[in-house]
Amino acid sequence: YKMSRRINFDETWGRLSDTVQKVITAAPLPRPVWNDKFSDIYSLCIAYPEALGESLYKETKTFLTSHVQHLCKDVCARETDLLSSYAKHWKTYSQGAMYLNLLYHHFNHQYVRKSKQSDVDIEYGFVVDDKEQMLEIKDLAMEAWREGMLDPLQHRLVSTILRDIARDREGKLGGESVHQVALYSLVAVEQHKKRNALKLKYFLQYYEDVFEKLFLQETGDFYRAKALELRDDSTCSEYMNKILSLLTDEEMRSRRFLHISSYKKTTLECQQRVIIDHIKFLQAGCRQMIRHNSATDLHHMYMLLKSVSNGLTHMVSELEAHIKETGLDLVKGIKEGNVPLQFVETILEVHKRFHDVIRDTFHSDKLFVSALDRACTAVVNYSDPKQQCRAPELVCKYCDAILRRCTKGPSNDADEKLQSSILVFRYIDEKDVFQKFYSRALARRLIHSPCAMDMEEMMINRLKGVCGYDFTSKLHCMFTDVRLSTELGKKYQETVAKTEDSSQPSINVNVLQAGAWPLTANQVEFVLPETLHRCLKQFEEFYNHKFNGRNLSWLHHLSQAEVRINFTSKPYLVSMSTYQLAIILLFNESIELTVSDISQNTKLKDKDLERNIAALTDANILLKTTQEKLEDMSVIRVNNKFSNKRTKFRVAFTQTQKEQSTEVQQTHTAVADDRKLYLQAAIVRIMKARKVLHHNTLMEEVINKSRIRFTPSVSAIKRSIEALIEKSYIERSPDSPDQYRYLA
Repeated sequence: YKMSRRINFDETWGRLSDTVQKVITAAPLPRPVWNDKFSDIYSLCIAYPEALGESLYKETKTFLTSHVQHLCKDVCARETDLLSSYAKHWKTYSQGAMYLNLLYHHFNHQYVRKSKQSDVDIEYGFVVDDKEQMLEIKDLAMEAWREGMLDPLQHRLVSTILRDIARDREGKLGGESVHQVALYSLVAVEQHKKRNALKLKYFLQYYEDVFEKLFLQETGDFYRAKALELRDDSTCSEYMNKILSLLTDEEMRSRRFLHISSYKKTTLECQQRVIIDHIKFLQAGCRQMIRHNSATDLHHMYMLLKSVSNGLTHMVSELEAHIKETGLDLVKGIKEGNVPLQFVETILEVHKRFHDVIRDTFHSDKLFVSALDRACTAVVNYSDPKQQCRAPELVCKYCDAILRRCTKGPSNDADEKLQSSILVFRYIDEKDVFQKFYSRALARRLIHSPCAMDMEEMMINRLKGVCGYDFTSKLHCMFTDVRLSTELGKKYQETVAKTEDSSQPSINVNVLQAGAWPLTANQVEFVLPETLHRCLKQFEEFYNHKFNGRNLSWLHHLSQAEVRINFTSKPYLVSMSTYQLAIILLFNESIELTVSDISQNTKLKDKDLERNIAALTDANILLKTTQEKLEDMSVIRVNNKFSNKRTKFRVAFTQTQKEQSTEVQQTHTAVADDRKLYLQAAIVRIMKARKVLHHNTLMEEVINKSRIRFTPSVSAIKRSIEALIEKSYIERSPDSPDQYRYLA
C-alpha cells in the first residue's frame, strides 16, 4: 500500500511519453522500463492533493492524434502503394494499441470504468453524450485512428479495394491479404461500441456506411450485367452451370476480402441478380429436365433454388405432377393377370425410382420427399369416376396371397414383401376399408387353412405400428380365440376318449366371439348328416357344462370335413365343405341318386345344390349321366373308377365373379355403417371434453381424429351431428346456431 503524494505531472509525462511512443510503435521495451512506467501511471492516478488522471487522458489523446496524423502523411506519400502502406501501419498500430491498453490498466480501471454508464442509467434515460465520456486507452487509440487516418483516406481506400475486387472478378488480381486487413480496420475502430449496450446495433455502422453499401451496389450491377450476358449466350443448363461457378467464386472471394458480416449479404445480392431476377427462365426448363431425368441439370437447379425463399416451390410441383402422371399411367395399364401383385409392385417400383432420384439429386430434401408421398397417395387412391377405390382390396389380396404361401414355412423373401406392402398401406386413405377386407381374409386363413402364426402376428404388429392398437384390436382377439379353441378342443377330445368308442368321427371346433370375427350366419336351409349331428350335440353338452349362459351358433357354410374314400384301389383323403360332405355320405347307401333325392335329403336347393354337386363332379368323385344342365331328375352316380395322382387333395370350390362382386359390395356397405357409428362416437367424445364448440371447430377436430382411418366427407359429419341432436346427445346453442352444446 502506497501513500498518495505530490507529483510533478510535466516531469512525469516527459518520461512517460517516450515509452508511450515505443509501445504504440510496437518497439522492444525492457521489462524494468515497462514496470517503472506502469508505476508512473499508477502514481498519476492517485496523486495528492488532486489526481492527475484527466491530465494523463488529455495528453495521451493529444499524443495519439499527432502520431496518427504523422502516419497518415506517410501513407498519403505512397500513392502507388497506398493499400499496402495502410495495412502495414494498421497492423503495427493496432498491436501497439493493445499493449498500450495494458500499460494503462490502472487508469482504465480507476477512471474509465467508473465513469461508464450502467444499464440502470440507460434504462432510466440518464444518457451522457459519447464525446463527454472517457474511453479506455485502446478505444481512444481506435478513435484517433478513425479521425486521423480513416476519415481523410476512406474514399481513396474504398475506391482502391473496390477496384481490386472488380479486377479479381476478371481474374486480373493476384492473391493478396491487405484488403481484408484494411476492411477489418473499419470494424475495429468502432468495436468499443459493441460493448456499450446502447450502441449494440451500430458497431458495424461505420463499416457499412463507408464500404459495404458501395460494395453491394457494385456487386449487384456486375452480376446483373453478367447474368444478362450469360442468359443471351447460353441454354438453361449452361446458364446454371456457369452461375454455380460464379457463385462459388464469389463466396470464396468474400472470405478473402470482406468482413464476416458481409458474407450473407453478398450471397443474397448475387442470388437476387442471377437467380431471382431470372427465376422464370430457370423454371421454364424444369419440366423437361424432370421428364428426361436430367440428373446433373436437376441437381444444379436444386442447388441454385434451395437458397432462395420459396424457390423450390415450382420444382416440387413439377416433380409431384410427373410422379403422379407416371404412376397413374402404369396403374391404369393393369388390366388382367394377377392384378393385386401388379398393383403393389407398380407402386413400389414408382416409389423406389423417384425415391432414389430424390436421394441422389435433391439430397433427400423434405419438400421433395413430401411431394413423393402426396403423388403416391394420389396414385394409390385413384379410382375411376363413380367407382370405389380398389387399393384397400388389392393390397389386402396381395398380403393374403403371401401369407397363404407362408404356411409351408416363413421366408426372408415373404417377410420383405410384407414389409414393402406396409409402405403402400400407408398411402391408403380408406384404411378402415382395408381393415374390413383384411379381417375377412385373416378369418378365412385362420379357419380354412394352416396358418403361419408368427408371420400373421408380425404383419398385424406392423399394421398396429401405422394405425395404433384400436385398428388391430379385433385382429388380436381373433388370434386369442384360435388359441383358446385349440386348448378347448384338446379338453373335449380327452372327454370323448373316456366315454365314446373310436369309431365315431372326430371333430375340431373353433369357438369364435361374434363381435370380433367378421362372420355372419348363412341363411341356406341345410340338414346335417345324422352322424355329424350327434357329434355336434355332444360338443354342445360339453360346452354348456363348462360355460354357463353362452349360446353357440353353428356356421356350417364355413365348416370343412376330411373324408376317406375306401371304394377305390387305394385310399384317398379328401378335404371338402360340410355341404359336400352331406351329399357324398348319401352315396354310402346308394350308388345312384337323382338331384331331387339329394335335395330332399340335404334340404339344399337351387344354386347351392348345383354348385356343390358341380364341385364333386369336377373333382371326378361323382359322375353325371348327362352333359346337359342339371335338373331334378338328373342322375348322379359314384365314379367307381376314380383315381388321382395325389392321395390327399381338396375339392375345389370357385367363387363366381358375381359372388366376388357381391362380397366386395357387402364389405363396403359394412364399412359405411361402421363409419356412421365411428363419426358419432368421435363427435360425442369431442363434445364431452369441450362441452361447447363452434361448428367449424367441431368439423375440423372430427376430421383430424378420423384421418388415421379414413377421410370423412363434410356431409357425413353433418348427418352424424343431426343424428346426435335427435338422440339428445348434443344440442344447438340458443345463443348461436353455429355452436353446439354437450348434454350430460
